Amino acid sequence: MDFADIVSWINDNLGISQTIQFKIFSSIALIILIWVIRGITLRIAFKRVGEIRGRYQWRKMSAYISVFVAVLLVGRIWIHGLQTLVTFIGIISAGLVLALKDPIVNFAAWIFIIWRRPFEPGDRIQIAGSSGDVVDIRVFQFSLIEVGNWVDADQSTGRIIHVPNGKIFTEALANYSAGLEYIWNEIPVLITFESDWKKAKKILLEIAGKHAEHLANTARSQLNRMKGRFLIHYEKLTPTVYTSVKNSGVILTIRYMCDPRARRGSEQEIWEDILNRFGENEDIDFAYPTQRIYSEYFDRKPGKPSSPGE
Repeated sequence: MDFADIVSWINDNLGISQTIQFKIFSSIALIILIWVIRGITLRIAFKRVGEIRGRYQWRKMSAYISVFVAVLLVGRIWIHGLQTLVTFIGIISAGLVLALKDPIVNFAAWIFIIWRRPFEPGDRIQIAGSSGDVVDIRVFQFSLIEVGNWVDADQSTGRIIHVPNGKIFTEALANYSAGLEYIWNEIPVLITFESDWKKAKKILLEIAGKHAEHLANTARSQLNRMKGRFLIHYEKLTPTVYTSVKNSGVILTIRYMCDPRARRGSEQEIWEDILNRFGENEDIDFAYPTQRIYSEYFDRKPGKPSSPGE
């Protein structure tokens, strides 16, 4: 039985005309050809690109291009009289807009993400109440490895969050990684009023400088590159310590720059140095909630009578 006999048998038993059969076989053959070409292209690209992010981008872009070319060519096979790309896309778009609203918004947002790049795979972002590292960007949604939530200091929870692309049009987006690679972090240190706060402040400045001062030059060069895109004014990038007073004592707040993914580790190293240095100085004590009993007889000021009759 040759190919013509198969076509005739399908026409007689299934009622599928030869024209429709030709379109079906042509579409299948075209899709297989595109899939094979994509596989060969990826194999060649992966031999030259060993970095994970590069391979990810090749895989995603080749998938998008393959789907677009397949839809275009298969559509030309099935729809007669559409000789121009604009006409074909116009008819498809009109039908999709009437039938699907949210997917269209997500698709438009995906185009915006690819074009404007508000974030890329590997960036740490916060959107719609969720924070995490971007691990995948697809046509209708992007995925994050969640950080924060019940875990302190922006460390990973292990959960993957899938966010619709359309959220970038309706929600505020914070990118921890774009432009400036570092964020400001603050560590408040509360000491008693009786402590030598000036010495404590000097110690904290030394500790902050030890852990974060080397980042200032790198951050400044990044800010200089960003000034062409954003109106950012940072005069002081080196660590500093601010002084204020609370009910329980003097609060010295260390402000320094750090990698957003290393915030908890940097806090630990700074706190360990603080504990060691303060432990070496008897005139510096940490403050904590306490209760004090006041005796009018023992705690009265000099010259003040203890009772009205004295």
